[in-house]
Amino acid sequence: MSMDMTTRMFKEEGWIRKQCPKCGKFFWTLDPDRETCGDPPCDEYQFIGKPGIPRKYTLDEMREKFLSFFEKHGHGRVKRYPVLPRWRDDVLLVGASIMDFQPWVISGEADPPANPLTISQPSIRFTDIDNVGITGRHFTIFEMMAHHAFNYPEKPIYWMDETVELAFEFFTKELKMKPEDITFKENPWAGGGNAGPAFEVLYRGLEVATLVFMQYKKAPENADPSQVVEIKGDYYVPMETRVVDTGYGLERLVWMSQGTPTAYDAVLGYVVEPLKKMAGVEKIDERILMENSRLAGMFDIEDMGDLRYLREQVAKRVGISVEELEKAVRPYELIYAIADHTKALTFMLADGVIPSNVKAGYLARLLIRKSIRHLRELGLEIPLAEIVAMHIKELSPTFPEFKEMEEVILDIVNVEEKRYQETLRRGSDLVKREIAKLKKKGINELPLEKLILFYESHGLTPEIVAEVAQEEGIKVEIPDNFYTLVAKQAEKTEKKTAGEYVVDFELVKDLPETRTLYYEDPFMREFDAEVLRVIEDWVVLNQTAFYPEGGGQPYDTGVLVVDGEEVKVTEVQKVGKVILHRVERPEPFKPGAKVHGRLAWERRIQHMRHHTGTHVLMGALVRVLGKHVWQAGSQLHTDWARLDISHYKRITEEELREIERLANRVVMENRKVTWEWLPRTEAEMKYGFRLYQGGVVPGRVIRVLRIEGWDVQACGGTHLPSTGLIGPIKILRTERIQDGVERIIFAAGEAAINWMQETERLLKRTAEIFRVPPEKVPETAERFFNEWKEARKEVEKLRKELAKLLVYELEGKAEKVGEVEFIGAVVEGTMDDLREAANRLRKGNRVVVLISREGHFVVAVGDDVELKAGELARVITSVAGGGGGGRKELAQGRIKNPLKAEEAMAEVKKSLG
Repeated sequence: MSMDMTTRMFKEEGWIRKQCPKCGKFFWTLDPDRETCGDPPCDEYQFIGKPGIPRKYTLDEMREKFLSFFEKHGHGRVKRYPVLPRWRDDVLLVGASIMDFQPWVISGEADPPANPLTISQPSIRFTDIDNVGITGRHFTIFEMMAHHAFNYPEKPIYWMDETVELAFEFFTKELKMKPEDITFKENPWAGGGNAGPAFEVLYRGLEVATLVFMQYKKAPENADPSQVVEIKGDYYVPMETRVVDTGYGLERLVWMSQGTPTAYDAVLGYVVEPLKKMAGVEKIDERILMENSRLAGMFDIEDMGDLRYLREQVAKRVGISVEELEKAVRPYELIYAIADHTKALTFMLADGVIPSNVKAGYLARLLIRKSIRHLRELGLEIPLAEIVAMHIKELSPTFPEFKEMEEVILDIVNVEEKRYQETLRRGSDLVKREIAKLKKKGINELPLEKLILFYESHGLTPEIVAEVAQEEGIKVEIPDNFYTLVAKQAEKTEKKTAGEYVVDFELVKDLPETRTLYYEDPFMREFDAEVLRVIEDWVVLNQTAFYPEGGGQPYDTGVLVVDGEEVKVTEVQKVGKVILHRVERPEPFKPGAKVHGRLAWERRIQHMRHHTGTHVLMGALVRVLGKHVWQAGSQLHTDWARLDISHYKRITEEELREIERLANRVVMENRKVTWEWLPRTEAEMKYGFRLYQGGVVPGRVIRVLRIEGWDVQACGGTHLPSTGLIGPIKILRTERIQDGVERIIFAAGEAAINWMQETERLLKRTAEIFRVPPEKVPETAERFFNEWKEARKEVEKLRKELAKLLVYELEGKAEKVGEVEFIGAVVEGTMDDLREAANRLRKGNRVVVLISREGHFVVAVGDDVELKAGELARVITSVAGGGGGGRKELAQGRIKNPLKAEEAMAEVKKSLG
């Protein structure tokens, strides 16, 4: 793709465009003697040990320097977005600042919070997780500082000239970098369905920023060929909105200013130093770490071969053996990885990720388990929560939300660590069983898919599996990019298929939007309307008070009266902006006909009580359990409703009582419930991302529902104008539906009263059976239960006595049959009694056959008898029917015909003689 990337600054300030002899890419420089582009592997890091910025910066200082510089240049400063992107459902975590503004701002469906804007966005990427700690530069969490400009068709802001000038001015005037050492390398960018020309800004061997000019989107099938451009093997067409998408590496710039051996030392010292002390890590020659970072910067470590090559090269440079090098750097690599992983974890948990086996929760659990594993390898016995607490303490001045959530964050980590220990205990048995199966098949290596399965289904890390396998003499090959592979699996989010409409969208797309009377007046029970179209048994009206199914709220039912005839409405759905009513008989409806609608009001009002009740309950859940609680789904019915929430452990009885009490207090306070339509960005800035409790809401304008001083959500359902109209709220039960998700089943209004009355009826009925007043039921039940337990013990004792008597009596019935002593009898008792007696009677040269009146039988054979008990059992069943079987010395079963017991016994006797 050839694009003109000559900017005003390059032309006027004497920049030279050159082609790098090593990688073939074009770059711009002020230094006429420079040959290479400045990007590893064409150039090596030149700032380690000699910082490339004259003063040392901390993370906070560098972030402030950047944001205030762009603010001075007319950019609105925007607060960080959560790392869990609630405003979209196509990615698991925020991996770049531009993701904050996709899809709504870029598509033009929402205004940016400022234009142009500047932000420092914590970003999490798992693509390099296996390189973290090793290369000196890879992180799972980093802050992407950015300035963005959204150029809409009629409203240009700025483009390539200004972007390059701003970057250059920030680097040279603010950070005092040497202008002649900066290069701008041309390298087109593509990602997430968009593309455009881009500059990588390089300084002393380190990429410090990327300036992307996003102006293309993936070409549709029917694109005009004259518009299509090819970028990195894909085809694109121009976008309406052109976006300046920049990314400056905060951690990299801090590293550049400090020149430390690794980027981790520059930004994570507050965790790295205490961990080194705790683990008693020996101080090593800084040159080793410096050379390691310098060389690791030259290439990407994809596998074990690359890592070995890196180790060999570093060892050669510092003059020690690979083994000595490995021993010296391994503890450092573990500490760096722990520091990074726990920081990413702190952000994830503070932003509401709950560890689980799916999606982002899965990635949080991966970080927890990998960190615990590293601590184990270092020989450190400290709880992981202690390290997370170090991050909270250090980062809270900048991110006060960490301090607010501290208790919950640390509790989640502790609960997860306990779970992990249990998993390990259970897991080693599981692995042993699997290995036994492999050995049977003559396989002596554990396949990779088994390793992944152990991890995904049982949370067993490959290192643990390998440990167990080694003891059992089985080989395990762990790929170096194991966690990257696993994270990739988790990040494959399911593609949403377009909704199946009840009727084809094409049949209604030309119709006007149906006027929604249920929003104008949620208490409207009757209305007049005109028929616009009839499609099979669906009727479209110009306006309606019938609510179509959506957002967890079921559709309304009722009747439509046409020409004095009542026709039942059995279902209501929405296609695009058109509402369709399914009717029992479509014949009476003709376009243009006037109709009168009547809702089944009891059904609708219960849905409204439950819907407003869900919002009241949500407010109570967050206040009692913590801010990590988010709605994970809800469904309303007339007689009950369910609300699913993200939570990391079971809700206790006390918590439930408190939640119920709070919810009912808000009902009794009769708080106002109001709603308004707001532009998306305005709503987000006013209320934050809590808006998206019920999931992502499409559209430029969203309907925001507020319960005064209690709860705010984007919601399209019908609601009551005040909480008092909900009536009582009763939590019926809770259940754990999946890892990290609790389900709360509750009832409101009449449904709650029905439930209370039913419970009371059951209690009264129980009291009548026990013949005591209701308040005495618990202690009476307990007394009866204890008496029953005692009686059972007594029965058991008597049965044992009877068994002794039975054995005593049967001993006297022994008779000789050929060489064998034989005892055969039809007796009273259960299968257990028969087994007990037979076991006591069994000895040396004796065969015992006991058959009960119910038809159970037991055969016991002494050790000196040639015959097997199972064979004799078959003799019995061949005579009396039924089935049974067992070991050599003991068999049991049941006969079909107890009347043939004596006959069967005689047959056994015959077979002995």
